[in-house]
Formats: sequence, structure tokens, C-alpha cells
Amino acid sequence: LRVEHRQLNDAAKRLDKDAVIDTREGKLEKLVSVGKGPHPGRGANFVDPQFGPVWATGHLGDETISLIGTDPEKHPDNAWKVVRTLKGLGGGSL
Repeated sequence: LRVEHRQLNDAAKRLDKDAVIDTREGKLEKLVSVGKGPHPGRGANFVDPQFGPVWATGHLGDETISLIGTDPEKHPDNAWKVVRTLKGLGGGSL
């Protein structure tokens, strides 16, 4: 959870999705389809040079890393969707 934002990203492992939760409203904002078994850990936040702020998460069931856009104000076209998929060296974590 980032203090300046109101959304929380959490793994919905059985659905192979990332849940975006609006913490102020207490509601599910969006389910984002990701790789097999999104990792329940915290992932990593950084600024992608093309897509702006992203959250990266690995997967327990495959070797991919999903980058999900996290800035609905300045990058609305990229918010709450997978903007880039990276191939890792193996499944399990970042």
C-alpha cells in the first residue's frame, strides 16, 4: 500500500489475478489477469520509463513477472492492467 494512493494490490492466487482494492471505499476496484499463481509477497514498485509507476509481481506457477500500472491520475491508460510481462529465470518470486 502506498501512502499517497488509496489502492492496495493483493494476489488472488486461485484466480490467477491481482486484486486492486480501494482502501477508502473498502471495495474491490478491479481484478487484473496475471500469470499462473501470483506471488502473495509485496512485489516491487518502480517507475517504468514507458508506462510510468508500476507494481511488479512474480508468479508461483510460471516464470513470468507482471508489471501493472498503478497511477490512475497521471497514467490512466495504463492503470490497473498489465503493461509489460517479463520472462524470469524460474517461477516463485522476483
